[in-house]
Amino acid sequence: MPNERILVVDDEEDILELVRYNLVKEGYQVSGTLTGEDALQKARSKAFDLIVLDLMLPGIDGLEVTKKLKGSHKTENTPIVMLTAKGEEADIVTGLELGADDYITKPFSPRVLVARVRAALRRRSAPPADETAVIQIRDLEIHPGRRSVLVSGQPVDLTYTEFQVLYILAKRPGWVFTRSQIVDAVRGDDYPVTDRSVDVQIVGLRKKLGESSKYIETVRGVGYRFKEKNE
Repeated sequence: MPNERILVVDDEEDILELVRYNLVKEGYQVSGTLTGEDALQKARSKAFDLIVLDLMLPGIDGLEVTKKLKGSHKTENTPIVMLTAKGEEADIVTGLELGADDYITKPFSPRVLVARVRAALRRRSAPPADETAVIQIRDLEIHPGRRSVLVSGQPVDLTYTEFQVLYILAKRPGWVFTRSQIVDAVRGDDYPVTDRSVDVQIVGLRKKLGESSKYIETVRGVGYRFKEKNE
């Protein structure tokens, strides 16, 4: 059973209790609070392994809480899973770009909540990625050192930017990347990339990868993610 410490922040007591109940049932140690101000105080005074954070809070909202937590040396590495009402795509993008790890839209399934929390904690505890290691998911192989991609043993001819986009997503499976984050990671003096061209690169990648294109998922209104191996 897990024993990680989780802080849940939501100004709706019924949702706070629902989240708390389901996480405690899974063996997590859970603290709760109704305000952003109290969340900051708790996070600064006690070490948490993860924070489930509502965006729409009175006073200091969830985005400002995220910004302050990620801007502090003490809490910058604490994973944040955002809770947000449907339709707040701009806030989701902003939160992810501020450093949040994932998001869940309301209304939500408790099973999905637990799965997302578990995945975020797993990513946090994973050893640093070996930048030279081959990434293999079933029939797809990505060789960073050789900058080559194989599907069912057959080479796939990718452009520099297509390879970079694929590698960025694949080396952090389950992680949601906004278009801007992909642009920042790919951009180079000789390879300009824009938000809109990210979509073009993804279309090209999917065509070339064939059946393996199913591992690249579109996160509507936000960006893209690569499926985790156990999905």
